[in-house]
Parts: sequence; structure tokens; C-alpha cells
Amino acid sequence: MKTQTARLKYLHIAPRKARLVASSLKGLSVNEAEAQLLISPKRAGEPIIKLLRSAVANAKHNSQLNADNLFIKEIRVDQGPMLKRFLPRAMGRATPLQKKSSHITLVLAESEKLKAPRFKIVKPEKISKKEKIEKIKKETDIEKPKITERDKIKPIEKPGFMKKMFRRKSI
Repeated sequence: MKTQTARLKYLHIAPRKARLVASSLKGLSVNEAEAQLLISPKRAGEPIIKLLRSAVANAKHNSQLNADNLFIKEIRVDQGPMLKRFLPRAMGRATPLQKKSSHITLVLAESEKLKAPRFKIVKPEKISKKEKIEKIKKETDIEKPKITERDKIKPIEKPGFMKKMFRRKSI
């Protein structure tokens, strides 16, 4: 089994936050992992997707691996150097700040038989505005309820004191 390693160093995101995104990718095929990262709302998703695409390009070019058979064998997020700063507070005090960084290591491996993908990435078909509007109209058309004989016959209400009382605004 051939592998390809890619590293991202000195990423200015705390390792704990980057691990949230990275841990969900282990064992996924490259296509599934990329789809997962594209919809991820986390800030660490963008640098990790760049790292993944770089690793795939390196695997294709340098190791002549088939991109369709690649999967994420290992993804590790380690702590990088920490910048130590201080924030001034009341009464001459100072609070320490730790600006953390991460080192991310991504290992891709080639597998002959991958699991069937959990979902398929489908690009939307291009349709014109008129066709889109017609499609929406068809979907939103609701059949009008049929009026029966029973619905046509309504009891005639006689105007009376009680009806006037409940129709009035409260005093």
C-alpha cells in the first residue's frame, strides 16, 4: 500500500479547534472528505481542504497514484509554538494570552477496494429562469377543495342581542 504525506505547519488556529474538523475525516475517501470540508462551517475547514487538495495533487504527480482510490489513512493535529502576550486589565494588572498554532499531518493511502460512497456529489443541472418558474408553480399548485352539497347549505343566523354583544369591542 503506497502512501503520500502532506504537512501544514504554523497554522494560526488552536489545535483543539482544528481537531474537531480533522477527526471527522479519518477513513473517508478523498471525494467524501472534500465534500465534508466544503460544507463545514468551522474556520479550520478551509486550510485543511487546501492541504487535502495539495496532498492529492502530490500523490498524482509524484507517486503516480490513482486519485479515485485514495483515502485518508491518518490525520494528526499537533500543537505548534505558542505566542505569549499580555492584555492590560484594571488596577495595573495584566492577563496572559496564549496565541496557539497547529501543525497538521495528513497521510493518504491507496486502496484497491474502497467502501461504497455514503453520498454522491451531483452538480445541479442548468435550467433557464422560465423553466425554473414553471417547475416551482407545478410544485406549489394546490388543488382547491371540492364544494359539496352539505357545505352549500348553511344555517341562517338571526341577528340578535348576543351576536351584537360578542361582535363589539370590549369596553
